[in-house]
Amino acid sequence: MNENQTISALIETLEQRIEKGRYRDAVHKIKLMTTLETVQRMLNGK
Repeated sequence: MNENQTISALIETLEQRIEKGRYRDAVHKIKLMTTLETVQRMLNGK
């Protein structure tokens, strides 16, 4: 990730990391899932 990436690229990256198991442990997976969910809620205005 870098500051020039778009929100859609962030969402795609998070989804791929979760799907492919690219996280350190269960806590890290939960953090990624929470971040993904928060960004998606912000985009939907909730």
